[in-house]
Amino acid sequence: MAKKAKKTAKKKTAKRTAKKTAKRAVAKKAKPRKAAPASARKGAKPTLLSGGNPQIPKGYGDAPVQAYIAASPGWKREVGRRLDALITRTIPDVRKAVKWNSPLYGMEDHVWFLSFHYFAKYVKVAFFRGAALRPVPPGKSTQKNVRYLDIHEDQPLDETRFIDWVKQASHLPGERM
Repeated sequence: MAKKAKKTAKKKTAKRTAKKTAKRAVAKKAKPRKAAPASARKGAKPTLLSGGNPQIPKGYGDAPVQAYIAASPGWKREVGRRLDALITRTIPDVRKAVKWNSPLYGMEDHVWFLSFHYFAKYVKVAFFRGAALRPVPPGKSTQKNVRYLDIHEDQPLDETRFIDWVKQASHLPGERM
């Protein structure tokens, strides 16, 4: 008798599981598609997030980085253009992407040595292996290897030092992201 009770219980459990699976499949199909975000629609201006970071869809290559820079506000756009130009001129075969609303630069796909991000009053350049650069960039991080360079609107960028850091960083192992 115990065997028969176990078989009946197993059948009931299997039926409940099948019903739940069928309900989930119907629910998935029934969900209406959401409209594309304003930043992804043609001709729409990207949303600016905190610090003036444009909300650009994740993408690989030069086009998303240029879209990010073009959508940047005021003086930060010029800093972004200058940083991109210096990096590209220094490392002609650099790989580019936009992830987490920040441009990334690397030597191979998904492995990055540098990024920048906008804040309200400055642009923060992150060197992912910055602790190995000489001289070490001035901004410390909670992460052991990361160092930052903060660029303020009223302070000129030391392009010679920046180019040297970019060259050094491009030869170090990147950060896989």
